[in-house]
Amino acid sequence: MKHEQLVTLEAIVTSGTFRGAAERLHKSQSAISHAIKLLEEELGVILLSREAYRPKLTLEGEVFYREASRVLQQMRALKSTASRLRAREEAELRIAVTNTLPLETVLTVLAEVGRAFPATHIRLTTESMGGPVARLMEEQTDLAIATLDGVSLAEVEARPVAEVTIRPVAHPMLVAGFADSVLPIAAMQGLTQIVVAGTGGPAHDQSRDVLPGGLRWTVSDFTAKKQVILAGLGWGGLPDHLTVAERQAGTLVPINVESYPPRHSVLHVIRRRDVPVGLVANDLWEKLSTLSR
Repeated sequence: MKHEQLVTLEAIVTSGTFRGAAERLHKSQSAISHAIKLLEEELGVILLSREAYRPKLTLEGEVFYREASRVLQQMRALKSTASRLRAREEAELRIAVTNTLPLETVLTVLAEVGRAFPATHIRLTTESMGGPVARLMEEQTDLAIATLDGVSLAEVEARPVAEVTIRPVAHPMLVAGFADSVLPIAAMQGLTQIVVAGTGGPAHDQSRDVLPGGLRWTVSDFTAKKQVILAGLGWGGLPDHLTVAERQAGTLVPINVESYPPRHSVLHVIRRRDVPVGLVANDLWEKLSTLSR
């Protein structure tokens, strides 16, 4: 039994297909099938049923996979420990954060890391929707801060760092004609909804909380979205921390849209399990992990 075979089994289970595992591990589909066949022959147990389009763990396979997952997690933890023991200060530390994050939440921690490792260049980028996670999985960033929507915990570690509420708002004049406290979808479809484009590719564009059949504008970021909504050109969800002053002044008002309640999300600091962790990245990880305690 080889570590590579266990990784292959995990890739099949988490991706759902032999083809998906092949793409994830950058191998041919025949190599993936051969590795599992050899593992099954060695064990004398059929791990995966091939009767349907998607391979499915057999009863024996489910028991084996649970134990294999623990072994893989331990192996990754050992590799991470080894990389920290030999790590040196990185020349650059890359952090991709969702633009719904109140940056003041992490600035104190970043300042501490900057003082402790002055030779490391900190590169902080903000991304929309699934952008931070996309950058992480593409190895274009060392740490990401985002929600865990659509994230496989078999591939990443995650710890909570902050909570954010995204609330639908509008200029008061835009909704002045609506007397009801709950604005029906039929009425809202005649008003332009402002959404933010994702930065992780088409698969990460906004899909939740988008009214079907309604008018829509797409903007690049929340700053632009806020300005468009303030101008009375549309409505949309904005993080509470971006609209405190405007809601107090009455230039923006919360609106109660049918089937569009305020969304409460937990943001996590996320890192890949299979990528070595540098000295500075690990220090930032540990400091960010204390924020929600």
